[in-house]
Amino acid sequence: MMMKMDDSEITTVAQIKRLLSASKGLKLKSATKEEKYSWLQTAIRRFGFHDLGRKGKGLVRRYMQQITGTSTSQLTRLIKRHLLTGVIKPADGRRRHRFAQTYSREDLELLAETDNLHGRLSGPATRRIFEGERISGDKRYKRLCGISPSHIYNLRERPAYKAKALTVSRTKSVQTAIGVRCRPDPSGKPGYLRVDTVHQGDLNGVKGVYHINLIDEVTQWEVLACVPEIGEVTMELALGQALCGFPFRILEFHSDNGGEYLNKKVAGLLNRELARQTKSRSSRTNDNALVEGKNGSVVRKLMGHWHIPMGYAGDINGFYVKWYNRYLNYHRPCGYATITFDQKGRRHRKYEDYRTPCEAFLALDKPGQYLREGLSIEELEETAKAYSANGYARLMQPEKEKLFKKVLPGGAAAAKNGGLATELRRSTVG
Repeated sequence: MMMKMDDSEITTVAQIKRLLSASKGLKLKSATKEEKYSWLQTAIRRFGFHDLGRKGKGLVRRYMQQITGTSTSQLTRLIKRHLLTGVIKPADGRRRHRFAQTYSREDLELLAETDNLHGRLSGPATRRIFEGERISGDKRYKRLCGISPSHIYNLRERPAYKAKALTVSRTKSVQTAIGVRCRPDPSGKPGYLRVDTVHQGDLNGVKGVYHINLIDEVTQWEVLACVPEIGEVTMELALGQALCGFPFRILEFHSDNGGEYLNKKVAGLLNRELARQTKSRSSRTNDNALVEGKNGSVVRKLMGHWHIPMGYAGDINGFYVKWYNRYLNYHRPCGYATITFDQKGRRHRKYEDYRTPCEAFLALDKPGQYLREGLSIEELEETAKAYSANGYARLMQPEKEKLFKKVLPGGAAAAKNGGLATELRRSTVG
């Protein structure tokens, strides 16, 4: 029902003052924008608004705001428009300035697909993947490979993107003389490993699996392994297999003070590899910061924080060996810091260089001098070029889903979302 208000009898500021005190809540709620603008234009002329004093203008403005529900700033603009043109009417929408749309719905869907495949990496790393896809011949990434990393986060807030996007245990302290307490100093050479253990938790007396994370400090070459327990024999076998996953010789092995690494079995293994064993210093949290950061951004992002029974260690380790370690080192970009010093000697890190660990290794001066016996630069390059980043991630995705279905009943939905987070959260809350 359309209701019209006749206020033609109100012609003075005094009448407005009495009406304001007696008509709180009175508004033209059913009026259209054109009707409100027409009423404002009539009211400005009827009360001679532009000739009133400051107090009178204030009362008339309050009256017009109460009747039309217009905001203070909008009413000011409309009054100014009337003063300049003599009329108040809606602006022509065709004349509004708009930025040209650079990224289409197809681009948003490609971004969502890439994020689903890689677990939503940082902006610079994602752009690096776009560049690689374009170089490998996929013309769909022509626009996206030129996007700024910061704008990637803007696109992730678009409805079209959201419609397609899938949305640690304590260290066992051991007092031992094994290992030297110092901070690793690779001096730009690969082969200086940072090592840590990530526990998948205990539940109702059932032990969870342990993930072993080894990462080279210079190239960020990363190898993951999974074991059901952290006994000396188990760790010796797992570490022996993991060390073979690095293409270069191991020069130093750095861990925290956990007994899973500071024991005779592991020490004997490192002696055979001719690698020096070091351990973190007391109260120096940055000594092993690199691998601690990777624990969160790689292991926890993939597997979550929830309990996975120890019986699944073999399945997880098989997935790491066959699929995930290759993905981490040949197809997942990492940020490499550029360190500068200001006038006061303070150190600043800036991340502008994003490459895969393989690319970082090949970019070293004469990388062939660091290779393990039996490997060649050509083999590494051939492995890296065999698939694009998205191409390999698409191959790996079904294997990841199979693993999650086995690890947790109903885990397929979690697998499609890039990890076990969703289903495990439900089971934990329940």
